[in-house]
Amino acid sequence: MTASRPEIRTFLCRSDNIGVVLYDPVQEACAAIDVPEAAPVLKVLDETGWRLTDILVTHRHPDHVEGIPEVKRRTGARVTAPLKAGAAVPEVDVTVSEGDTVRVGSLSAEVWETPGHCSDHVTYWFREAGIVFAGDTLFTLGCGRALEGPPEALWTSLSRFLALPAATAVYSGHDYVLANAKFALAADPQNEALAARAAEAERARAEGRFLIPTTIGTERATNPFLRAGEPALARAVDRVDADPVAVFTALRAWKNTF
Repeated sequence: MTASRPEIRTFLCRSDNIGVVLYDPVQEACAAIDVPEAAPVLKVLDETGWRLTDILVTHRHPDHVEGIPEVKRRTGARVTAPLKAGAAVPEVDVTVSEGDTVRVGSLSAEVWETPGHCSDHVTYWFREAGIVFAGDTLFTLGCGRALEGPPEALWTSLSRFLALPAATAVYSGHDYVLANAKFALAADPQNEALAARAAEAERARAEGRFLIPTTIGTERATNPFLRAGEPALARAVDRVDADPVAVFTALRAWKNTF
């Protein structure tokens, strides 16, 4: 059976969080990926007429879960959250870990544990639909801060994305694209694809858009944190003979001060 093609709405929450609502037209199921705040999610549901059946939580940070109680109260949606988040996510119905599968109607996602930004972070990969919800692990032209655990843990998590098909759509948890582009250009100034992508980001902002989703292929070509194995990035951080872990660690430390 051919997988259905989901409909997806992306929208701004809080100041720079990205809200996402995913709709399966086959079984009329619908999921929010995190709920940074309730009002924007409920607005999309009102506009589309979709009935929210699920909330998929990527990690426990407040700016990703604060809106859950109100949205669950209004919709009755089932809340799926990382097992390792413990009680930090409100209103949880189902917990998931590495290798689990979640379903949104006819759509199926594999659960990856992707620690580094925080210890409980998970990613939802809808393989057949060609979509990955990366939360605060992978951003357009960037990656999350390594807040819990060593930088190599975040690099290991990011490396998993490199193996995905180039056309895979990547939805991240924040719109940091312009700031990420500035750093990326500082780290990889001779990258023509990156220069074009940065210009695209400027146009998108001027038009009231954001470059989310991106694709794995685009990020492999332009995201300095996914290019830590490339000589140009090793030179940028004076780690010419170092392995990608050391290059990534130096890049992430540089970005923290940028």
